[in-house]
Amino acid sequence: MVLQREATIDRLDRPSAYYVGKNKKRRYNSDRDDADRQDDPTSSLKNATTLYVGNLSFYTTEEQIHELFAKCGEIKRLVMGLDRFHKTPCGFCFVEYYNHQDALDCLKYIGGTKLDERIIRTDLDPGFEEGRQYGRGKSGGQVRDEYREEYDPGRGGYGRAYEEQRKREEEDYGKGR
Repeated sequence: MVLQREATIDRLDRPSAYYVGKNKKRRYNSDRDDADRQDDPTSSLKNATTLYVGNLSFYTTEEQIHELFAKCGEIKRLVMGLDRFHKTPCGFCFVEYYNHQDALDCLKYIGGTKLDERIIRTDLDPGFEEGRQYGRGKSGGQVRDEYREEYDPGRGGYGRAYEEQRKREEEDYGKGR
């Protein structure tokens, strides 16, 4: 009888929830040819040199990010996440290193630290592709910022959907409804 030990801590080089969800097979597509799709989402991250960095302030600059992340290794490329419509920063970026070990060091030492009074999160990414620098939300920013109900000055105030609802309620209140 062989006993398998369960890890007590999460691996640092695990894929992000977004990446796993994006790559899992859908039931309604099972009849389609899935030969090009990989079974193991971690296989493309084995030698990944790119990091996704999230929960940044909208006011964090490329220079601040470069200064912090260069402490773990030489940076090959830095791509700021932008609002799709306004082309302003929207709270995430991609940092590409020259080698995999520098990316892992960054996960270990910089992930979970504070930058501009915000705790940033880092995840390994299979690689930056053109078009991924834009937010995926309806209003052009990040999806998570659409429905945020608390006020967050570092990320533009209230969530956009919540702000619109608040404005409608204020207008209705002013009209006596």
